[in-house]
Order: sequence, then structure tokens, then C-alpha cells
Amino acid sequence: MSVPISTAKGADMTPREVVAELDKYIIGQEKAKKAVAIALRNRSRRLKLPEELRDEVAPKNIIMIGPTGVGKTEIARRLSKLCGAPFLKVEATKYTEVGYVGRDVESMVRDLVSVAVSMVKAELSEEVRVEAERRAEEALLDLLLPGVRKGARKPETDEPNQPIELEPVEALAAEPGTDVTGAESASGGAQSASGGAVRSTRDKMREMISRGALDEKLVEVSVTKSAMPVMEIFSGTSMEDMELNFGNLGSIFGGKKKRKKVTVKQAREILLAEEMDKLVDMERVSDLARQRVEGMGIIFIDEIDKIASRGDKVGIDVSREGVQRDILPIVEGSKVATKHGIVDTRHILFIAAGAFHMSKPSDLIPELQGRFPLRVELSALSKEDFVKILTQPKNALITQYTELLRTEGVTLDFTPPAIDRLAELATEVNSRSENIGARRLHTIMELLLEEVSFHAPEISGQTITITPGYVDEKLKNIVQDQDLTRYIL
Repeated sequence: MSVPISTAKGADMTPREVVAELDKYIIGQEKAKKAVAIALRNRSRRLKLPEELRDEVAPKNIIMIGPTGVGKTEIARRLSKLCGAPFLKVEATKYTEVGYVGRDVESMVRDLVSVAVSMVKAELSEEVRVEAERRAEEALLDLLLPGVRKGARKPETDEPNQPIELEPVEALAAEPGTDVTGAESASGGAQSASGGAVRSTRDKMREMISRGALDEKLVEVSVTKSAMPVMEIFSGTSMEDMELNFGNLGSIFGGKKKRKKVTVKQAREILLAEEMDKLVDMERVSDLARQRVEGMGIIFIDEIDKIASRGDKVGIDVSREGVQRDILPIVEGSKVATKHGIVDTRHILFIAAGAFHMSKPSDLIPELQGRFPLRVELSALSKEDFVKILTQPKNALITQYTELLRTEGVTLDFTPPAIDRLAELATEVNSRSENIGARRLHTIMELLLEEVSFHAPEISGQTITITPGYVDEKLKNIVQDQDLTRYIL
């Protein structure tokens, strides 16, 4: 059986299209973008191969190396929205060697499966949405018209969504501007034995629901509440990190029902979600999710340099090396038990990233190095890059601050020389102290606009022009004073 490919936008994107999409948010780093785009495309290429060859094509895992703040994590964040495949970003530092307190490395695979289950369930839910909406509407009509049920059946007192009184029919019919006449509401719904009158009342109420006339009316619904909370068990055995949801063991504990009053609009959403859950086959969801993880899954391991052992040091480095040894079989390919079934990790693509300030890639154990054949170096950012970061991306910093203050009626006007000056200051501070890349711009922009942001409600309607002189007035003293720079910028 072929692995289902997601219908999301990024599933069939060419490498050039992936790079163009990343260019909208990330400045420079062409090598990293190309490597990631090719790796993504190879995922879909492999699925088109004959089955006997498909299993032989292993993913080419990538390590991205570069200083902090140059776009490694941002590439991962944007990739997760593009790839149309199960994608998980994890921090290498949160895992510990087996036998220590903490999360074992296999939990990353279980988390990826959970992501895939959510994706597949959302896709299958859309397929049954029309039928679920129809059922939810009928259930809502039963709530609003307890005495005028479809098929003229007698209401049961212990039915979950059965209101206690018949008041809603009279109350709703009495609302001005509705199409339900007094005769229909008083006698047609509760007393008439005519099937035509019953249908007429339901149809008119259905029409009122569809146009939103009853959205603010209160109804009483029953919602299912899990009997016990979800627990995570931590231990040193293979049961580590196993999730147990006792609420799903209905045959033992039973699902609890909770009555609550909500608006018709909210009730419709609650009933729709319940009907979708009933119509979606969770066994099929689990099967498709496992196949998608095994064929298209991507795990991004950030901060991998923090688990690299430095030289011949001992102590905490022993645990770091232990984490590497535990990650190795996952990257090489192993079978991991999850609550949705056994998952084979041989064809999951791993992308690792690290600044490697205090260590280098060769400090990783040789076996792990060999499992990441592609190494991409990201370059430090220049003044020209900072200018582009401030102005070009869709989420450019200047755009963000301009739109934020526009909500208060304040207009910000950044002149090109002022933008050059901001980029120059960011480059200067990065060269003198720790180089934190584009993150330096966030600090500088906050200090630059601190007074404007504070007084924005009082200066509504004004235009603030940001010039090089304004930038120097707010920042020059701090930049020149190295002690202040160290602690403020």
C-alpha cells in the first residue's frame, strides 16, 4: 500500500518554490535553503519509486552549522508550515540518557506520531464535515424543540441532551421577527398530531438557525468528560514516557457526562465536533498516521551542539555522550512502540542545527556524524543583511512595530538613512560583544521606540518620523558606553 501524501500546499512544491517561500521570511542563507528544499523534494520522489527500490533509498540527514540568530530555527519554523508532512521540532537539551530522570529520545518519535494523527484526523474530518453538520443540526433541533422531535417519538427523560422543560419552543416563538406563528408554537409543536405540522416547525426553526437568528439563545447540552486525566509515566524501562489515557477505557471507567448551558452558536460547534468524532474511524487515522510518519516524517533537532562532548572532559559530558548514543539508533533506523502502533524510523528525515560556539561537529560521536552526511554552514549577518531583515520579509520588524502603533492611531515613518543607522549599530554591538545575530535588532528596536510605545495613547493621530538623529539620540550613549552595552543591548 502506498503512503498517503498530504494534500497540504507544500507536498508537491518544487525546490525552487520552497526556496522562494522561505525567501519571504528569511534573509540570505541560500545554501541552507537549497539543502532543505532538495531534502523535502526527495521525500516525494522516493514515494514514486517501485516498492522494492523505495525501501533502499535512505534520507540524507542534514546538520546546519552557524552562529545564533542567523535563521536556523526560523528555517525549521517556516518549513513546518510548508512541508505538508508530519514535522516536529525538538530541543536536544531536553533529553537525557536512559537511567536519568527526564525524557528518553524515543519520545520524539511518539510526539511526531501524535502530530501525524492530528493532521490525518483533521483531513478525514473535512471529508465527513457535510454529514456531521447535518447530524449536528438535527441534534440541535432536538435540543431546541424537545416536544417536536423528528418522527414524533416520545422524548425520554434520561436522554443525555434532553432539556428538563419545554420552555425553549415558546420562548423562541415569542421572539419578534421570527417566522414561527403563535398557533404553530403553542399547538403545532406540543399538541398537534399532524406530521406536517411537526415538519413545518422543524423546518422553520432550521431556517432560523441557518441565518443565525438564534445564535445568542441559551440551550443545555451534555459534553463528554474524560473520567481520568492523561498521565505520563517516567521510568527507566521501556514503558518510559508511555501515555496512558484512562478516560478512553470506557468499558472499565465509563465516560462522564457534564451538563452545561451554552449559546446555540457554541452548542452547534460542540455537537459538530462530537459528530465528527463519531464519523471518523480512529483505527484508519492511526494506520494512515503511522504510514505518513514512516514515509514522510521530519524531525528537526535544535541545539545539537549542546550535547556534543568537548575533548577529554568528564562529568556532565558523560551524560551528553549518552544522549548521542541513544539518538543514534533512532537516526539509524529502529522500531519504536507508540500507542498508535510500531513505527519504523528508517525513512524519517532528521535535520539538526547548532551554533557550535563551544564545540565543533567533530566532537559528536563518529557514528552520529556519519548519519548526518550533509553539512551546511550558515554565514554571520552583515550590515546589508540587517537592512534587509528590517524591511524586506513579510514579517519585517519595522512592519511589525508600525502596525502595532497604528492600532493606537500613531504613524511611524522610518527614513532609509535611519534604517541604515539601525543596521550599523546592530553590527557594531554584535562585533564588540556576543554575536547574537538578528536577535540584536529586537533589543535595539525596543529601546528605540520605548518612549513612543509608552506615550502612544496620548499622542494618537501624530506621525513620528524616525531619522538618523532620532536613532542617535535614543541609542548613541548606550552604544558608546561599553558597560551599558554589555547589560542593556
